[in-house]
Amino acid sequence: MKKIEVTNATQPLAAFAREVGEEPLVVTDKGKPVAMLVNLRGSDWETVSLSLNSKFMEIIEDSRRQLERRAIPLAEVRSRLGVKSKNRTSAKSAVTRQT
Repeated sequence: MKKIEVTNATQPLAAFAREVGEEPLVVTDKGKPVAMLVNLRGSDWETVSLSLNSKFMEIIEDSRRQLERRAIPLAEVRSRLGVKSKNRTSAKSAVTRQT
């Protein structure tokens, strides 16, 4: 991660924005982070907007927690259904035989 002290950031913001690559640029004030420039090339406005929306992120995290509580491991599903676990080659050959 690149860092620059705000007092050393004498170029126009546009110059710093053009230089941001894969690594974010953190602007610090007396060593403490105050701002960050990140590369958003390839992103759309909706994605950027939603990723910064705390209510939306809360909804996503809540949904993930609910899913984790309700999820059943594959081994448990197979056990309940009485299906034996297959290795990759036998599963592939079973698909081949059906087609």
